[in-house]
Amino acid sequence: MAKSARSSEYGPVPVTETSPPPTRATGAATRLPPASYFGVSAVFHYLGPSLAVLLFARVSVLGVAWLRIASAAVVFAAWRRPWRLWPRLTTRQRWVLAGLGAVLAAMNSLFYLACDRLPLSTVGAIEFLGTVLLAVAGARTRRNLLALVLAVGGVALLTDIRLAGEPAGFAFAFANCALFMLYVVLGHRIANEGPAGRGQLTGIDQLAAAMLLAMIVATPFGLAGALPAFSHPAWLLWGAGVGLCSSVIPYVTDQLAMARLPRATFALMLALLPAAATIIGLIVLRQVPTAADLAGVGLVVAGVAVHRDAPARPPALRQEAARHNADLPLGVRIRGSEPTIRRSDEGSAHEVRAAWPRRTRGFPDLPGHDELRQP
Repeated sequence: MAKSARSSEYGPVPVTETSPPPTRATGAATRLPPASYFGVSAVFHYLGPSLAVLLFARVSVLGVAWLRIASAAVVFAAWRRPWRLWPRLTTRQRWVLAGLGAVLAAMNSLFYLACDRLPLSTVGAIEFLGTVLLAVAGARTRRNLLALVLAVGGVALLTDIRLAGEPAGFAFAFANCALFMLYVVLGHRIANEGPAGRGQLTGIDQLAAAMLLAMIVATPFGLAGALPAFSHPAWLLWGAGVGLCSSVIPYVTDQLAMARLPRATFALMLALLPAAATIIGLIVLRQVPTAADLAGVGLVVAGVAVHRDAPARPPALRQEAARHNADLPLGVRIRGSEPTIRRSDEGSAHEVRAAWPRRTRGFPDLPGHDELRQP
């Protein structure tokens, strides 16, 4: 691996290969507000299932779920080629991705089993209930607590008016709810953590790996039901469209939003999902909402509008961190109130953290990092 040197007030510092600079597209993506990504995700999260419900008449429910997962895995594989990055993952990160893959396979299958028995708006409302716990954990102000109450009230209106249907449908819907909560937790983790070593994996790269694992998990119980689609190219393309609308676009936008939103804020904004389900159900499936439905949608939108994220770090602290980051060697960055040093040691990465010194220069007490000591 080629090395170079960079001069600083600490003297020449060896520089190893790091992440490639952000592309123009990446820079444009980070300039968009996080809510814009979530708006796209909310629409496609149920547009794809609406198309899938129409496909149930031709392909079995689990077969449609497999087509969704497999087509998304193929798109991610061609786009991100995640198998090249697997060796750079730590054992813990591999287990996280394996868990996410299993969650995606089971969650998508249970979601379709529920949609086959219940209205889409009901399934969407139940799916949101598990994330209420995540939002409650982050509702640290009265304003955000009010936002949560409004959102939950809206979801309650959307749910109670449909509290009828097959018991199995509700069992599948609540199981999907629990798995959706796990998806949020694991998805937020991969959006904010990357493997060490050369370069830095994005959350989308890790999502691509998890989707390939999800296809492997879903194949034993889903492939047989999808076989009829292989003799009808139109059905196969239909299934691929479901995967693109349900698992590629919304999951990618979820990652972009999760990387910039606290988990509790993201969980609250999930209240938009049942509202989106009601609107998509009206447009695609002709499931006409009632006055109570519309009131529920209004409460959800009001709750999201009332919510405010936690205040960012004071400008002076951000400027101090930026000045330190400019002076420190590559691989060392100040996050929050302490510096973080990432380094690789024979392929296994570990992280060294030390308290941010009161002085503005130097890290004299960091063992094993002579390049950071005062000259």
